[in-house]
Amino acid sequence: MRPRLLFYPVVFLLLFFTVNNYCQKNSSEKLLMKAVKIDKPIELTGKLDNPFWASAEPVELKYEINPGDNTPAAQKTLVYCLYDNKYLYFGFKCFDTNPEQIRANLTDRDKIFQDDYVVVILDTYGDYNKAYEFCVNPFGIKGDLLRSGDDDEEEDESFDLIWEASAARNENGWTAEMAIPFSSLNFSNNDEQTWLLEVLRNLPRESRKQISWVPIDRNIPVLMPQAGLLKGLKNIESGGKLEFLPYIIGQLSGKESNESDPNSSIKYDPVIGRVGMGINYSPNASFNLDAVINPDFSQIESDADQISVNTTFALDYDEKRPFFLVGKELLPNRIFYSRSINDPLYAGRIIGKAGALTYMYMGAYDRNTIFVIPGDDNSSTVASSMKSIANVGRIRYDLGDENYVGGMIFSRNLDGGHNYVLGVDWKYKFWSNWYFSGSGYFSQTKEIQDSTLFNSSRYFGDTEYNAGFNGESYSGSVLQVELNHSDRLYNFELSYSDYSPTFQTYDGLFTLINSRQVSMGHGFVFYPQNSILDKISISMQGALRFNYSGLKKEQFASPNLTLTFKGQTSVNLSYLLVNDENFFGADLKGVNRAQFSISTRPINEIYFYLSGSVGDFIRRSATPTVGKGHSLSVQLQLKPTSKFDITFSYSRSRLDNKETGSIYYDGNIYRGTAIYQFTSQIFFRTILQYNTFSQTFQVYPLFSYKLNAFTTFFAGATSNYHNYGDDYGFQNTDQQYFIKMQYLLGI
Repeated sequence: MRPRLLFYPVVFLLLFFTVNNYCQKNSSEKLLMKAVKIDKPIELTGKLDNPFWASAEPVELKYEINPGDNTPAAQKTLVYCLYDNKYLYFGFKCFDTNPEQIRANLTDRDKIFQDDYVVVILDTYGDYNKAYEFCVNPFGIKGDLLRSGDDDEEEDESFDLIWEASAARNENGWTAEMAIPFSSLNFSNNDEQTWLLEVLRNLPRESRKQISWVPIDRNIPVLMPQAGLLKGLKNIESGGKLEFLPYIIGQLSGKESNESDPNSSIKYDPVIGRVGMGINYSPNASFNLDAVINPDFSQIESDADQISVNTTFALDYDEKRPFFLVGKELLPNRIFYSRSINDPLYAGRIIGKAGALTYMYMGAYDRNTIFVIPGDDNSSTVASSMKSIANVGRIRYDLGDENYVGGMIFSRNLDGGHNYVLGVDWKYKFWSNWYFSGSGYFSQTKEIQDSTLFNSSRYFGDTEYNAGFNGESYSGSVLQVELNHSDRLYNFELSYSDYSPTFQTYDGLFTLINSRQVSMGHGFVFYPQNSILDKISISMQGALRFNYSGLKKEQFASPNLTLTFKGQTSVNLSYLLVNDENFFGADLKGVNRAQFSISTRPINEIYFYLSGSVGDFIRRSATPTVGKGHSLSVQLQLKPTSKFDITFSYSRSRLDNKETGSIYYDGNIYRGTAIYQFTSQIFFRTILQYNTFSQTFQVYPLFSYKLNAFTTFFAGATSNYHNYGDDYGFQNTDQQYFIKMQYLLGI
C-alpha cells in the first residue's frame, strides 16, 4: 500500500471513533471579580497595609485542581483587585497553617516556579490565543510568562514586561502585592473592559498542589476557556508610549597566536567599544513598533554543550536574544528559526491587532548569513560572510473559541539568490476537546552560484537538483495536519506530514525533507485515591515514514509509562518495541532500546534529574551499522541557603561494535553552575564546562545587576581551554572580557 493511502482509512476510523465519544461542552457560568477604582497610586509594601485594600471585594481560591480534582483547597487564599488611571493592582493573603514549610528562594527573575508563588493570568482580548502571566513568590521575586493558546498551552519564560511586585511573610503565611501598568498590556479600545482572568496559588509540599479561583474540568484540555471574568475596568488607556533602550559595551578579546602550537601565547586585539539603540513606540494598546540599530545580540549566558557525535542533522539551540523573543508565539517552529538571523546590523518589527485580526511584520539586515541545507538522512550547515535581507510577515484571523486561520510569508534575499516561503495555518475546535489543526507551505528557492562556499553531490531525493550552491532554481511544499483529543482519562493524536524533496526555508531550521509520515498516539490517565501515587499515565506512540519514492524510511512503536508520586517525584519508562530505519541506503532493523527518566524535588534544597537510553543505536556514518550503547543525562541542584544555588549536570554517550566490542565513540560533558543572589537585583554566577569529545574546558564568570528586565549592567569573561595531552595539558586558547550596560528611557 502506498504511504499516502494509509492516511485516509485511519482518518475514517478516527472520525467514527469521535462520533461515539462525544463530549458535552462545559456550560457553567463564569465567576466574576470586580476591579475597584481608586484615586491615588498604591506604594507597594507587600503587606496589604494601604487603606485602599479595604475597599476591594475579595475572592477566595477554593479549588485544588492538581493533584486534586476540584477538591477543597488545603490552605485559604484571598485575592483583591484595585485600579487607578495607570495601574492594575492585585493583592494576596496566602494563609498557611504550617508557615515553616513555605518554600521560597531569593533568586533571579523567572527562577521561582518551584517555589510557593501566586499567579495572575490575564487574557485581555478574550480570544484564548494569548495570555499574560504575572507571578510572585514570598520574597517578592517576580516571574512573568506568555501563555499561548495552543493545545499544550506553552508558557514562554523568556517573556518580560515592566511591572512591580512586593511580598512579606508573617506568622499566618505570607502576603503579596502586584502593580501592573496598563502601558505594559495590549487590549481593545473599549470604554469598559471585560478580561478573562484566572488566579492560581502554587503550594509545593508532599505534592505540587495548584489552587485555583475557578473549578477546572479535566475533560477540557485548555485552561483559559474555563477562566473567570475581570470586570469594572472603565476608561483605561494604554499607548502613547515611546521608549529608548541604548546600550554600550566594551570588549577585550584575544586568541592563541598559533592553535597548533600549545606554547604559543594569547594575542589580544585592541579594546572594542560598541554602542547601539533599541526603540519601542506604541501609540495605542493594539499597535507596537520595535526597531534596533547596531544591536548587541551577544548572549550573556553560554549555550550548554550538546552531544553532537553521531548526529547528522543541525542542532537546535534556544533563542536568548531579547529582540527576537517578542512575538515568537505567532511564528511556527522550524519553518522560522530566529537564530538563522545571525548578525543583524538593524532589525524592525510591527505587531498589531485590529478586531479579530492579528498582524506582524519583521525585517532584518544580516551581515553574516548562515544556510541550513536539509536532506532525508542529513543536513548541511554553511556559514558565510554574505549579506542578506530577511523579511517575515504574519496575519491571523481569530474565529472565536480558540479557532483561527492565518497566513505567513518568509523571504531571504541575497546577492545572486533568494528563498521565498508562503504558508497558511488553521485550528478548528469541535465539541469541547477535539482539535483539527494544520499548516501548508510552498517555497521557491534560487541558489547562489558559489561552489567554493558549498559544493555537494548530495541530491534532493530522486530529483535532478543537488545541495551544492550551483545556481539551481526549484520549488517545494510542506503539508502538516493533526487531529487530537484530550479529556480526563483519555488522549489521542493522529498526524500526517508531507515534506517534498526540494522544500527549503532560509529563515528556518528545517532539516528533514523527502518524507511522508503518519503518526498516532493513545494515552490513558488514572488518578489513584489514598495512594502514594498522584497520577498514572500509560500511552502508546507509533509512526510510519516513507520517502517520495515509496521506500520505507522508518517505523517505530513505543509504549510509555509515567508514574507521578508524592514527594514531587516522577518516573517515566518507555521502550522502542519496534524501531526500524533505512539510513543512507542500509536497512537497519530491530534497533530496540529502553528509555527512562526520574525527577524528584523532595525538599526545597534538593532537586535531582536522571534520564537515559540503553540498548541498540544506529552508528550514523558512511557505512551505518547497529551498535550497543547508552546515553545518560544527570542534573543535581543544591540550595544550601535561600540565596545560594549550585547545579551540577553531566551527560555522556557511548556506542560499541556489537560483534567485536570495539568502541565507536565514548565521551562526556560536565557542567557546573554556581549562583549567589545578593539581592533581588544583584547576583554573581560562574559556569564551568568540560567537553571530553572536543577536549575543551570553559569558564564563564558573570556579575549581573538588573534594575528591571531591561535596565541592566553585566561584567564578565569567557575563557576557553584546549587539552593538548599529557605533555602540555590544558592551555588557554582564547579569552574575552566584557562589560555591558543598557538603560530603559521612557517618554
